[in-house]
Amino acid sequence: MKRSEINQALKEMEGMLQEYRVSLPPFCGFTPETWEELGSEYDEIRDNMLGWDITDYGLGKFREVGFSLITLRNGNRKMTDKYPKTYAEKLLYLMEGQYAPNHFHWSKQEDIINRAGGVLLIRVFNSLPDESVDRVSDVTVHLDGVVKVVPAGTQVRLAPGESISIQQGLYHDFEVEPGTGAVLIGEVSECNDDNTDNHFDPPVGRFPAIEEDEPPYRLLCNEYPPAKV
Repeated sequence: MKRSEINQALKEMEGMLQEYRVSLPPFCGFTPETWEELGSEYDEIRDNMLGWDITDYGLGKFREVGFSLITLRNGNRKMTDKYPKTYAEKLLYLMEGQYAPNHFHWSKQEDIINRAGGVLLIRVFNSLPDESVDRVSDVTVHLDGVVKVVPAGTQVRLAPGESISIQQGLYHDFEVEPGTGAVLIGEVSECNDDNTDNHFDPPVGRFPAIEEDEPPYRLLCNEYPPAKV
């Protein structure tokens, strides 16, 4: 992705957050220059990859496959003595026409919540013992305290305020219902590690390769410089 494309995507997400009066923690407003001056007191943000994020799944088609997000809080499975939190929270911004590919999590259980905007569609499949997609068996879904059984491959429709619980091993993808507009998504989950806990079918990448065609508006969560001594 070009840095200018990343900058524009982050500004669009900021615009939706402002529209729905969602306030962010101070570190989400830090400039790249500010990060150069910050000391080790901000290590929790660095070590747990809090802050702004972008994914195009390594495909280079961000407006078709990908989304913007912010990790607001998270623990760290590799540093549990230092960071004992067992939970995480994210905000995701999915534009109409974007798609998040089919995947499941080995360790993380999560709730996906439509916080505002359009209608979110989440397609669900069970996984088989060999971790492939079960395209036959019915899927049990948990929707705001209600248990339902749906056919494999059903797209669960979430209007603003509605949510689904995604247990370990449940394949899911998501997109916006055409004509309803961008969606602001909340994610509340167990401790999150995107480097080790995502199983995609078919396989894709995670972080984009960046072409630096202009200065960064915000640093992404994998770009923070070391603490200033």
